[in-house]
Amino acid sequence: QVQLVESGGGLVQAGGSLRLSCAASGRTFSSYAMGWFRQTPGKVRREFVATISASGGSTLYSDSVKGRFTISRDNAENTVYLQMNSLKPEDTAVYYCAADRIVSRLRTGFNVDYWGQGTQVTVSS
Repeated sequence: QVQLVESGGGLVQAGGSLRLSCAASGRTFSSYAMGWFRQTPGKVRREFVATISASGGSTLYSDSVKGRFTISRDNAENTVYLQMNSLKPEDTAVYYCAADRIVSRLRTGFNVDYWGQGTQVTVSS
């Protein structure tokens, strides 16, 4: 069992930065690939943002955030991060952390093993 708790969300002006954190419980964190998704009101599906392999050696980003966001992890601290720079109003959403042993699930969001509760990010224009 893995529990995920996100933090670091808030209100920021366009062009600003935020760093999200996702703290994971359990001793098997380093065996899970991790991902970030986001969801805006009225949308049923969560949008893929970024994923990182269990070792941290491989990352993948959506086209909408590539070059602006950076995903990283610290397996000693059981934490995954999302550094968000050059934020835009369209980045406003609830951001969710996710964990799964199968990294391909973290590209779609389907059948993901574990989700966090989400943290709100609001970017004002």
